[in-house]
Amino acid sequence: MIATRSRNVWVVWISMALALLLSVSTLPRFMEIGRPLWLALFLTYWVLALPHRVGMTSAWCVGLLADVLNGTLLGQNALILTLITFLVLSLHQRLRMFPMWQQSMVLLVVFGLAQLVQLWLNALTGSRPPTLAFVLPALVSALLWPWVCMLLRAVHQRLGVN
Repeated sequence: MIATRSRNVWVVWISMALALLLSVSTLPRFMEIGRPLWLALFLTYWVLALPHRVGMTSAWCVGLLADVLNGTLLGQNALILTLITFLVLSLHQRLRMFPMWQQSMVLLVVFGLAQLVQLWLNALTGSRPPTLAFVLPALVSALLWPWVCMLLRAVHQRLGVN
């Protein structure tokens, strides 16, 4: 078996840094409740595109960075991003075959489960009262998935990341 040399893997980490910046950028007050799950979106794309390079360890590391950046309980975002990565890796072969609208529906469920775990962790720590608005970021992220996927696919193909 011939091993291929990895090329331009730094693009993955630059895009994760961009997702971290997007996740802490300021939004108008009325839009804050529906903030997209940028890290989950970008991580999902790279897990689907490069499952041999980006996996649960990458998700855990990026999640710890998000915890430090957001000032949340250490390991909270790491746990959630690792859960998302596990679910996406489990569905990897099927997700790649689905059309874009079906991928969005599956990711709505995956992101919804992640938001449910987030809500549960927030309720345990007492940092936020539970409301039904926790579903809104998952819905916005599922609606943004086709555009994020097309953008990252263009970058992936243009720079030849493998």
